[in-house]
Amino acid sequence: MAAEMKLIQGEFHCSLDERFRLSLPKNLVEQLDIVGSGVVLAKERPGAISLWGGEQWQARHEADIGILQGKLDAGRLDDRIEELRQLGRLMSTRHTEVNLSSTGRFSVPQPFRSFLGVEASGDVMVVGAAVCVEVWNPEAWVAYVGDQIPDFRQLLDELSS
Repeated sequence: MAAEMKLIQGEFHCSLDERFRLSLPKNLVEQLDIVGSGVVLAKERPGAISLWGGEQWQARHEADIGILQGKLDAGRLDDRIEELRQLGRLMSTRHTEVNLSSTGRFSVPQPFRSFLGVEASGDVMVVGAAVCVEVWNPEAWVAYVGDQIPDFRQLLDELSS
């Protein structure tokens, strides 16, 4: 049986401080239920990074690695070495652990700052993305929502039926 998950929701306009620290809105901190524990920051798409509970991320990551390792051990990836190397490079740079303070504040590391595309003291959008919290460059967020909102009803109907 899968562990109970709460849907994380909300959209908040926030600002990084001059040292690239972000304080999550109290509402999201309460929904995350992981304050004071290790969390994982992941690159999602240009202009967006996500924040996951460490245990949740680790379980998903280990499952993916296990599948790949099994295929590698069985020789099923022998003819896909370049793709495997590409995946390895992306996996190596995609995520990092960060500390989330008791107030819900964390520092965005340099490679993630560049990927997010915001400056120190810059604005960001913080969004509950059902299973994680996402931090978006505001321009990227507006473009994403504009592209995706026409499909909202269909997606909701598919996932809720």
